Amino acid sequence: MRIDTQSRNKMSDNLFMGAIYLFLTILLLVVLYPLVYIISASFSSPTAVGAGRVWLWPVDFTLVAYKAVFSYSQIMTGFANSLFYMSVGTVINLILTLLAAYPLSRSEFRGRGFFTGVFVFTMYFSGGLVPTYLLICNLNLVNTRAVMIIPVALSVWNMIICRTFLQSTIPEDLFQAAKLDGCSEFRLLLKVVLPLSKPVLAVLGLYYGVAHWNSYFNAMLYLTDKRLFPLQLVLRSILIMGQIDYTMTDVFDIEYLMQRMGLSQLLKYAVIVVASVPVMLIYPFAQKYFIKGMMIGSLKG
Repeated sequence: MRIDTQSRNKMSDNLFMGAIYLFLTILLLVVLYPLVYIISASFSSPTAVGAGRVWLWPVDFTLVAYKAVFSYSQIMTGFANSLFYMSVGTVINLILTLLAAYPLSRSEFRGRGFFTGVFVFTMYFSGGLVPTYLLICNLNLVNTRAVMIIPVALSVWNMIICRTFLQSTIPEDLFQAAKLDGCSEFRLLLKVVLPLSKPVLAVLGLYYGVAHWNSYFNAMLYLTDKRLFPLQLVLRSILIMGQIDYTMTDVFDIEYLMQRMGLSQLLKYAVIVVASVPVMLIYPFAQKYFIKGMMIGSLKG
């Protein structure tokens, strides 16, 4: 009787795990297929893309889309600008986030509730687009690299994540022991808090870096000098140039129309791949810290 019960429990466990694996496999295919399709379409011919013959693998393999994208003179300039905004901006973001989160995580800091409320207030209320633009103009930040970094130098949400991490992860006894050894607050921050905060800083760095890399709205508002354009704004201009003006097309020239439609779609797919590759290359190096930073503090023994 006991053996039958154990075998039934084992069978039910196997069925449950099988259902989970099946669900995860279906979910993986749903997420993975659009990515595979975009990459395959970017390497296919415009005619095949326009005719809808691309499903999984490239059809009539060609690099015409990437040649069109990289033949644009501003691509490399946009790459360099985006790398600068992402690297410098992320470093500034992490420094300000840690400097704001550390005092707010200390129980002996008087008024931390008030200052936290001030930070949170800015998440829900702002002056609006026009006052912000006037402020940027008065600060002489228009058409400068700083305008892509300073207005987004701190994310309150990420600061709250960092503060919560410090509160739940670093024990108070460690601070007391460091103070007994003569550590000042600044040295305590550098020698104790900073090394223990690597997981959460890696996660927040990934968040900040992706946000900087994908940023284009501030560039549209505050930049008119094309030498300062980030990659996303450059690629946007390529997509606009690749659009089809149907009023200028002979409706009877179906073959030409299909080729233009295919080339337009091809440019979109190639632009997506070009813009996504750098972030996809960075993520594997931060994955270890990403998982650790998200899970640490969730289980208490």
